[in-house]
Amino acid sequence: MKLARVSELADDRDSKSRGRKAVWVQIPPWALMKKRRLSNDKKLRSYIIGIALGDGNLSNPNMRATRLRVTCDKKYIKLAHHIKTSIEKLLPENKTSFVDRKKNYLDISCYSNYWEQLLGWKAGKGRKIEQAISVPVWIKNNKRYIKNCLRGLLQTDGSIYNDRGYAMVNFVNHSKNLAQDVALMITALGYKPNTQQLKTKSGTKYTVRVSKNTKGFIKEIKLWKT
Repeated sequence: MKLARVSELADDRDSKSRGRKAVWVQIPPWALMKKRRLSNDKKLRSYIIGIALGDGNLSNPNMRATRLRVTCDKKYIKLAHHIKTSIEKLLPENKTSFVDRKKNYLDISCYSNYWEQLLGWKAGKGRKIEQAISVPVWIKNNKRYIKNCLRGLLQTDGSIYNDRGYAMVNFVNHSKNLAQDVALMITALGYKPNTQQLKTKSGTKYTVRVSKNTKGFIKEIKLWKT
């Protein structure tokens, strides 16, 4: 740790510094680094927030910067690369990388001290459901941001499938708050979602389904998952 000179002089009235002498203090090198850039693109922010609320996890392993880890099934490798590229656009000066996990999964990892403020929950304070996660109000109040956030949520905790020849979209999560937000945002776009809940050993599972005019919904929010 190096000594760094404080630019402001100590006040004469300070009992520990007489004669307006400069004060030298120990400052860790990382504290002197220039603050890294965060994109102001709110459509991009709302998309990444949706991704993180769906399959994201926050931790702080080095006690310096918060790490976002998004887990992705390897069968959706195109989506994994898209998420990585989107995070790189959001935080162009931060390193975003793939971390291989189990046979069928990988993590997209990025360290930044912006994550907690941007996403609305904290590292080391319990699971997202325990922290009562929800979609930020500024997203729910704007249809453009709703579309981007829904795309992120459905690409991670959602599915697109056919039932007897009809297109369906499902969102499945154990957070009641998040399920309610998803239903609210889908309704705000003019669609009529159906919400079901099922008690399981790991807690109550909430399913929000779009079964009417589903193709129109998919087209409007530009939803894909490959």
